[in-house]
Amino acid sequence: MGDRSDIECWLTDMDGVLVHENDAIPGASELLAGWERDGVPYLVLTNNSIFTARDLSARLRASGLHVPEEHIWTSALATADFLAQQVPGGSAFVIGEAGILTALHDAGFVMTETNPDFVVVGETRTYSFEAITRAIRLINGGARFIITNPDSTGPSMEGPLPATGAVAALITKATGREPYVVGKPNPMMFRSALNKIGAHSKKTGMIGDRMDTDIVAGIEAGLHTVLVLTGISDQAEILKYPFRPDEVVQSVADLIPAAHADEPKDAKS
Repeated sequence: MGDRSDIECWLTDMDGVLVHENDAIPGASELLAGWERDGVPYLVLTNNSIFTARDLSARLRASGLHVPEEHIWTSALATADFLAQQVPGGSAFVIGEAGILTALHDAGFVMTETNPDFVVVGETRTYSFEAITRAIRLINGGARFIITNPDSTGPSMEGPLPATGAVAALITKATGREPYVVGKPNPMMFRSALNKIGAHSKKTGMIGDRMDTDIVAGIEAGLHTVLVLTGISDQAEILKYPFRPDEVVQSVADLIPAAHADEPKDAKS
C-alpha cells in the first residue's frame, strides 16, 4: 500500500466522486481549489463520451466546481489520442455525439462512410438502427472496431438506458468481432491521461467510486488508488473483488489535506 504523502499528481473520476447528479459532493470544491492553488497537476476523468471537455467544464461550473476544460479527460479524448497514434490522419465511421466527433476531428480524422480505417462507437442518446447496420457492414468489410467505453447502461431520470457496451454487444453478435475498448477499465485511458499532464504513475493518485473500473484500472496502471464511498460502492461491494484499493475514504473531503504542497512528507519517503 502506497503512501499518499508521495503523491504529486492526481487523476479523479467525476460522477460519484466530485458530483452526484448535478450537485457537488461536499469537499470537492475545496479539493479542486487546493490543487489549483498549489499547482498540482490533475485531470478529471469520465467514461462518458457524449460531451466535450468544454461542455463538462460548464456542467461542473453549474454545480459550483471550477474545472478548466484543459483539466478534463474523457474517453472520447483518450480514444482520439489512441487512434491518432495508430493511424495518423486516418478515417472513421462514428456512432456518437459531439464529444467523440469533436475529439476525432481535432485529432485530424476524417469522418466517412466509405472504407473507413475505424468504426468508432461512443455514447449517444439516440442510437440509429440504420447507423448500427452500416457499422456492422463496415466492420465486416475490414474496418477496425473501437468503442469509447464498455459501460452497458447509463443513468437517466426514468431509469437505466442502454449504453455503449450494450450496442457494442449487438454489433459483436452480428459480426463475430470484439471491439477494442479505450475507456476504463482499460488502463490505456489512465496512461494517456498521465502523458497529458507529464505525470509518472509512481507519483500519481487515482480517486474513484467504482471497483470494477476506476480501481482495477488504477491498479493496473500502477497508480495509488483511493476509493470513495460517495458513489456506487460500499464496504460490501469492496469484498466482492479479489483486489483492494490502497485507501478507502468516506469522500473527497478526507483528501483535502493532500492538496497542500507544503504538507509534511513522511520521513521514510
